[in-house]
Amino acid sequence: MKSYRKELWFNTPTRVAFINITSQVEECVRESGIQEGLVLVNPMHITSSVFINDDEPGLHHDFANWLEKLAPHEPIQQYRHNDTGEDNADAHIKRQIMGREVVVAITGGRLDLGRWEQIFYGEFDGQRRKRVLVKIIGE
Repeated sequence: MKSYRKELWFNTPTRVAFINITSQVEECVRESGIQEGLVLVNPMHITSSVFINDDEPGLHHDFANWLEKLAPHEPIQQYRHNDTGEDNADAHIKRQIMGREVVVAITGGRLDLGRWEQIFYGEFDGQRRKRVLVKIIGE
C-alpha cells in the first residue's frame, strides 16, 4: 500500500469563509498516483472545518447566517472560553457544527464524489495562515 501527504495553506481575508478545495484535492490524488484508496482531508486548526456540499453561493450565505444565529461572534463576553483573552469561542462551536474532516473514496484514480458534491474548507476565525492536511492511502 502507498501513502501520500500534503499540506494546503490558506489565509482568508475575512473571519468566515468557504473555499472550494476540490481541485486541489484532485491534484493531490493525481500526484499520489494512487488509483484505488481513500483520501482524508482535515484542517489542522480547531476553528476551521472541511466538509462536502454543493458549490452554490446562496447555500454558503445560508450556512454563514445559520452558523452566526447558532453561535454569534458577539457579544464575546457570552462565552467562558473568551475569558482567557480569546475572542474566538464562536469559531470553535461553528467548527463543531460543520465537522472536522471528510474521507472520500478514490476509484480509478479519481475522487468518487456524487454529482453535486464538492469539498470545502470552512474558516471561522480567519485572517491568519492555516493549513489543511491531505492524506491518501491505497494502491
